[in-house]
Amino acid sequence: MNVSKHVLPIIVISQFFCTSLWFAGNGIMSELTTSFGLEQRALGHLTSMVQFGFIIGTFIFALLSVADRFSPSKVFFVCALLGAAFNISIIWKGNTYASILIFRFFTGFFLAGIYPVGMKIAADYFEKGLGKSLGFLVGALVLGTALPHLLKDLKGELPWEFVLLITSSFAVIGGVLMISTIPDGPHRKPSQKLNLLAIPKIFKGKRFRAAAFGYFGHMWELYAFWAFVPVILLYYAEMHPNVSFNIPLLSFFVIGVGSVACVLGGYLAQKIGVKQVAFISLLLSCFCCLISPLLFLVESEVVFIAFLLFWGMVVIADSPLFSTLVAQNAPSELKGTALTIVNSIGFAITIMSIQFINELKEFTNSSNIFILLALGPILGLIALWKERTTATKT
Repeated sequence: MNVSKHVLPIIVISQFFCTSLWFAGNGIMSELTTSFGLEQRALGHLTSMVQFGFIIGTFIFALLSVADRFSPSKVFFVCALLGAAFNISIIWKGNTYASILIFRFFTGFFLAGIYPVGMKIAADYFEKGLGKSLGFLVGALVLGTALPHLLKDLKGELPWEFVLLITSSFAVIGGVLMISTIPDGPHRKPSQKLNLLAIPKIFKGKRFRAAAFGYFGHMWELYAFWAFVPVILLYYAEMHPNVSFNIPLLSFFVIGVGSVACVLGGYLAQKIGVKQVAFISLLLSCFCCLISPLLFLVESEVVFIAFLLFWGMVVIADSPLFSTLVAQNAPSELKGTALTIVNSIGFAITIMSIQFINELKEFTNSSNIFILLALGPILGLIALWKERTTATKT
């Protein structure tokens, strides 16, 4: 069946608009700290609260097989509206630290109906070339994640509420675009009933487990790196007093350049294989973690920024490929559930790594702490290698 040329661009644009909710709080962290009297360690806690909301949301969505039992476009639309509402609630002047944490939690909760459901919609349309399609989709997530940093740089003298107004407006537009232009895909096989044993069934496959464990290792590094990009830049500037960085703008580019890597990775996967490109990307990002302390010592800020841009590319390039492997090795009637539960576990891991680095940062200002981000990629590489050698023997 021919798929209309507008389908993938609309899914990508909708995903980009809606995922701008993710780091909206991070983009204005200094203003939130000042306006509501928050502690400096609030960065890690607010980021983790979004992740925690996403984890709970994806777990509930997976347990109830929401994306497989109901129209994915409708789920996407409802979650986009609710996520936008909780995101914009931060501008309420009566907010406390507790209420901001609650609003960020529910923003993350409803992102569970946006990111994995967007991938499910793409999988329903593109069985062939799914890696390339998800490359564009995750690229949109990356740009959406980076957008608040750019908005902060562009707002000039405008109040910090501007960032929240724009990201919430984008989310509403993205939800409307999805429900009004993207019907259920031709390859969708809806699950007709609630199956509480779906998750154990999904994890029985060896190839599925290898893809999932590779993804989990990747996630240990990814969001901790993204959350602490401004901190990494600040550390370098403090170690080299002659350096002056525009941290919000550089943060946007370091995170946002990953969108290019996702697209390139998708095309490269068509040439040499999805699993191969995922393995290489995870290996390179692991290498970046391991050598990061050395780069802080480099006197040239150009070299340091080039290194961060490279790290920003390889840290995310494997994400759509792991999602492709997950979708390809899951039962066809449970693709949505598979993508959602893997996301749920993966994002649970991000909370551990973010909080781990956040707590270490309270004890030491050493840049060596970022070497510990390599733990996840190392374990992910081992899982992929074991499956690879097992498959070769059989």
